[in-house]
Amino acid sequence: MINVKGADITIATRHEQDYISLTDMVKHFGDEIILYNWLRNRNTIEFLGIWEQLYNVNFKPIEFDRFRNLAGLNSFTLSPKKWIEATAAIGIYAKSGRGGGTYAHRDIAFEFGSWLSPEFKLYLIKEFQRLKDEESRATSLEWNFQRTLSKVNYKIHTDAIKERLVPPRLTPTQTSIIYASEADLLNVALFGFTAAQWRQDNPDQSGNMRDAATLEQLVVLSNLESINAVFIHQGLVSKDRLVQLNAIAITQMRSLIGLNAMQQLANPGP
Repeated sequence: MINVKGADITIATRHEQDYISLTDMVKHFGDEIILYNWLRNRNTIEFLGIWEQLYNVNFKPIEFDRFRNLAGLNSFTLSPKKWIEATAAIGIYAKSGRGGGTYAHRDIAFEFGSWLSPEFKLYLIKEFQRLKDEESRATSLEWNFQRTLSKVNYKIHTDAIKERLVPPRLTPTQTSIIYASEADLLNVALFGFTAAQWRQDNPDQSGNMRDAATLEQLVVLSNLESINAVFIHQGLVSKDRLVQLNAIAITQMRSLIGLNAMQQLANPGP
């Protein structure tokens, strides 16, 4: 969703491409008759036809020629549904239900924006690009995060210890308890207590214990989930898995804390 000159305009994904709601665009200027007037225009039909020929191997050029020949007649009308059904077009599609309306590929939506108003088109392109830039930054951050995790897993044996974050080694009493869920098994292995125990000790904190975890603890927790799945497939009982997972958590936390890659991820530069 983007906002252009006070109008909220929906953006959807179809065939891995961005489609913009023409219905939302036209609301800023009046009713949907504007969209139908644009569709029946000969220049519009030619633009749509050329676009389809470039990107749609199933496009029906004979039907396109028929519409182009009729354009300009007072009796000629054209709706999105009629255009799509007759030509097998993919540049425009109609969506029903919530958020429904007529959507068009961004190339076509920008062309429609020119019909509505050159100023509106420029603001539409500006806001659309801003959205794409934000999505690109988010994707880049995710890639950097995954890349850092791979470095961490590769260097897991390196030394850097900060005692307050290293999990405590479990007592025989703790390891003899069968916890209610696999999630709590991992919680005890890493944090030393169950989710219910954390809530009891932290009544003023919102969220759960994992929300309050450090980046290092979340990395180790992710590793423990994978390792625990292997242990389950091996048929290890809960008590034996808990002992091994706790030992692994202690080793990995000692390795991770202070690792440069983790520090850079936790404190990214401008």
